Amino acid sequence: MKTIHIISHSHWDREWYLPYEQHHMRLVQLMDDVLELFEQDPDFKSFHLDGQTIILEDYLQVRPEKREIIKQAIKDGKLRIGPFYILQDDFLISSEANTRNTLIGFSESKTWGKYEALGYFPDTFGNVGQVPQLLKESGLDVAVFGRGVKPTGFNNAVFDDANYTSTYSEMWWKGADGSKILGLLFANWYNNGNEIPVDKAAAKAYWDRKIADAERFASTDQLLMMNGCDHQPVQKDLSQAIKVANTLYPDITFIHSNFEEYIQAVKDQLPEDLSTVEGELTSQETDGWFTLANTASSRVYLKQKNTHVQTVLENVAEPLSAMAYDSKATYPHDQLRYAWKLLLQNHPHDSICGCSLDDVHREMMTRFAKAEEVGNFVADKALHDLVAQLNTMGFPKNSKPFVIVNTSGWKRSGIVEVKLEMKRRAFTEGSPSELFAALEAEALPDLRIINEAGDSVPAQIKGSDVAFGYELPADQFRMPYIARYVTLELFIEDMPAMSWLTYAAIPSSAVNEKQEIDRDIAGKDGRSLENEFLTVSVHQNGQLQVYDKVNHQSYDHLLTFEDTGDIGNEYIYKQAYQDQPILSSDAVAGVKLLKNGPFYGEILIHHQLEIPVSADASLEKEQMGVVDIRHRKAKRSKITGLLTLETKVRLEKGSRQVKLETTINNKMKDHRLRVLFPTGIKAITHESESIYEVACRNNKVSHVWENPTNPQHQHAFTNVHDDVHGLTVSNIGLNEYEVAQEGSEIAITLLRCVGEVGDWGYFPTPEAQCIGSQTVCYALDFHGDERDRLRSYQEAIQFKIPFTVCQTERHEGPLKAVAPFINISGEAFAVTALKRKEDAGDLLCRGYNLTSKVQPFAVNYPDKTAYLSNILEEKLKEGVPDKLTPAKIITVLWQ
Repeated sequence: MKTIHIISHSHWDREWYLPYEQHHMRLVQLMDDVLELFEQDPDFKSFHLDGQTIILEDYLQVRPEKREIIKQAIKDGKLRIGPFYILQDDFLISSEANTRNTLIGFSESKTWGKYEALGYFPDTFGNVGQVPQLLKESGLDVAVFGRGVKPTGFNNAVFDDANYTSTYSEMWWKGADGSKILGLLFANWYNNGNEIPVDKAAAKAYWDRKIADAERFASTDQLLMMNGCDHQPVQKDLSQAIKVANTLYPDITFIHSNFEEYIQAVKDQLPEDLSTVEGELTSQETDGWFTLANTASSRVYLKQKNTHVQTVLENVAEPLSAMAYDSKATYPHDQLRYAWKLLLQNHPHDSICGCSLDDVHREMMTRFAKAEEVGNFVADKALHDLVAQLNTMGFPKNSKPFVIVNTSGWKRSGIVEVKLEMKRRAFTEGSPSELFAALEAEALPDLRIINEAGDSVPAQIKGSDVAFGYELPADQFRMPYIARYVTLELFIEDMPAMSWLTYAAIPSSAVNEKQEIDRDIAGKDGRSLENEFLTVSVHQNGQLQVYDKVNHQSYDHLLTFEDTGDIGNEYIYKQAYQDQPILSSDAVAGVKLLKNGPFYGEILIHHQLEIPVSADASLEKEQMGVVDIRHRKAKRSKITGLLTLETKVRLEKGSRQVKLETTINNKMKDHRLRVLFPTGIKAITHESESIYEVACRNNKVSHVWENPTNPQHQHAFTNVHDDVHGLTVSNIGLNEYEVAQEGSEIAITLLRCVGEVGDWGYFPTPEAQCIGSQTVCYALDFHGDERDRLRSYQEAIQFKIPFTVCQTERHEGPLKAVAPFINISGEAFAVTALKRKEDAGDLLCRGYNLTSKVQPFAVNYPDKTAYLSNILEEKLKEGVPDKLTPAKIITVLWQ
């Protein structure tokens, strides 16, 4: 006998086509209704609260008196909560953000008592390949999802498709590391049991259709009906509707169910012929129009800010706090958790994907700012706590010591900028204006930089200034002052991972501003740069030619800007009808030498592209008429204007990267701007950093693919290579790219400007046109063999992580002035977290294997005992391995 499992729910997007508070007030009404229904109808068994505990936070902000009622409803199994904090877009947030969402969600779920033991991804815009491993690490063996293996369009439309990846809605899902879980697809979407009729005639017609739809995909006699949809009010007469259904179909059992009951019933009947899907689920076997991957380029400023705040928390605040904790400081668990929750509130798919109203994304920027400020506060305090414990007495009495910290997981070299306070005058010493004038009149001191051994270190003075400052002592009133500063640049070579170095400035004539152009990295022609590894030349049209001295390879026609019309929306790019790309390579570019010194050379390339100011007037009519993206015919306007692009090309001493920074002065609407890098390589696959893996993706699309483009998600880098050489393009917050089908070109989206949300109605978004000045950062790394490629991946990940600098005094301390905090070996081990355990002081280091091969691995924290945990920080029985299996995520702790 078949059983119909009816699960009541409401998929709750906290902000989307309405601002957060508008949806918030509707959530309060929904929760009131659900709790009242529990009291009034004993046959209304349960309500699934969308897999995210933040809904409870939101509700209790307005109804705090309902806490005990909610707790009892959860205890009784009526309110089904968790296990995550929010429903994230797992592609666009970092690996650690995905883990913290799980960690915080589980923690909060456990405080309520019971939680749903499943990975719930109802509307995630594709699913990352490490979901199976992450769920297994969380003690879960089932994922429920709506997208990735079957085409799903706007307004919850589910398309028929003969190329449906799985035979059934039930399937095995194998992750990048080989982890295997049960996958349950909403083959008829998560609204297939919505608004069930009570009238018998209507119910008969309804159920005949719904049962037939479910039977097409079900592998068992257990059929799932999701009674709800986006922001759906609870169906108050559901109990009566179920009774009517049981009367109409005596050979079928209809029950008000929950995921726990449904999953167990499915597991008890699973057939042996289930299909297995592997890795990423991104709808690659569809026509390509509704992957929603173009959300990666919607409102690029959100992605840039998200990357920055994630970096502040993951790569600065947490590692510094972990280091300072050993120096008798306290670990700021509560402050970091607060910052993480603020950041995660920006990570639901309708938020971080940039596919909501302007009001929504303005509020996001405030949350980003708040999380960043907390992170900066925590990082600054931890840095000073750490540095105060270093013994700097080895430096001369007249020196000014300073500390540089490498908080990345590999050794690194690079240029470090250090701002030193040379002299300070407190407001108590005179009027601020007199103090300012006196300090400004003082001659710039000549300095020499020395290391702990007293050896001189290559350095140059970048500049000096006088500025206002203040201190906020813990035990005194604020202390304002005026100070004289000198900004130095140092070259650091092979600084160990997770370590600190201490230097000092001493009086000398060895370094002064005149040395700034002692040696040319830039050529005399002002159009070329050269260091130990690379030669970079600028063509008349602004394209770059790069010669890789190490691997004896030449790359040409790099750095072409491509502009096309976009008549799509925040979800989907659609090139304007009969549009031809406008290329920067078709015009002469301005070239100017900006900087030439022993540490780096920098050239400015000025482009002006004459492009249409917007789409033509027909686009607005198509938008207002909610015309399907695929059928739009709007063209670009005949009126044109100038799109100005200024790109700084920087080559540093000792670096294999060409660093690029482009400032876009955008006054145009309805267009997309990309930068193109021909590789000169033919390849059938490419690699890109994703969530806890370097994903290997096909360059060619499926035979059923119809979309002219094939956008993809990336984090730190994308790479194309053959057996001899390759090109790695890294970025900071530029999450969309495309690789040509033969592997010959990498295209990075810099800006995508549209005027509406899209989906099920017309929701104008003028701020999504991204008018104004915006700066984007990216870099090129040219490599040789497999090991050299791995080096390029390391440097791409480090590209966004700053060196941390702190000036200090001469003082005693228990810690050495130069030391690694933790010893890490294993070139393929990518560290994603260095922090303290959530409920204790145990040091935690987490990371993953960058490769698909077994790799050597070792981490050592002196005088402590190591153990393994899962991502929930629960201790495991097995010991710490000396090798990492392919794509393995590993969490090591010390007590």
